[in-house]
Amino acid sequence: MRKLIMFLLIAAMAVIGACSQDQPDKNDDFVLVKGGTFKNNQSNYADKKEALSNFYIGKYEVTQKEWVEVMGSNPSAFKGDLLPVEMVSWYDVVEYCNQRSIQEGLNPYYNIDKVKKDANNRNDNDNIKWTVTINEGANGYRLPTEAEWEYAAGGGQNSKGYIYSGSNNADEVAWYWKNAGDKYLSGDWNWPIIESNQNKTKSIGTRKPNELGIYDMSGNVREWCWDWHGELGSPSGSFRIVKGGGWIGDVTNNEISFRGKFDPNGFGPDQGFRVVRGEI
Repeated sequence: MRKLIMFLLIAAMAVIGACSQDQPDKNDDFVLVKGGTFKNNQSNYADKKEALSNFYIGKYEVTQKEWVEVMGSNPSAFKGDLLPVEMVSWYDVVEYCNQRSIQEGLNPYYNIDKVKKDANNRNDNDNIKWTVTINEGANGYRLPTEAEWEYAAGGGQNSKGYIYSGSNNADEVAWYWKNAGDKYLSGDWNWPIIESNQNKTKSIGTRKPNELGIYDMSGNVREWCWDWHGELGSPSGSFRIVKGGGWIGDVTNNEISFRGKFDPNGFGPDQGFRVVRGEI
């Protein structure tokens, strides 16, 4: 009888171990990024002499499971718990940040006024234009600034100067138009070929991490940042910045320095995000 019990315990532990390999450890979802000046010369901020403070960034893009736990429904085009959430606008994700903060007993980072139109928003396609400001000193979740995103993607103080986040070979670290489907594609970017190749998002953390142990900062889904698109540090504009490229995009979109832009109210099957918190 004792042998049977021991056998069942070992079997149960094996099952638990196998399951834990299928999904990231919830206690290990964030990476502490030590502050400092930019070491990666590929970054747009390399010559700015800008020093960042310490911050925590999501090791992975926000998953559909995490989104549903906070928001209650799944907007994504490609369904799967460990796939990154997509089809989310900039407004959706700042609201997620606040709701997740509240759910976890943290102070929401954003003040969201859904009535007052943002005077800085010059986007004619954006019919939402909420006024979103920062709650200084709040410890809740937020979007990275573009500088924080590039600093983390570029390896922070551990940077090896890679073009992409973690490698000079995009196929090692990124899911993009050539490798995100049934077979590896060649030639020039071509949407009909991409579509027929069944390209789509991939489970988080299945490519090589970068120097800081962060996954998918190149490829899989484009990631929203806080900033307006324009001159570095521009206070206003028509588009919000997206970084990192996605499963649809060309390989150049995966470069750390690539500055994408998107309507704040826009969304698509390659548009997701990851979250940041100040040093806890």
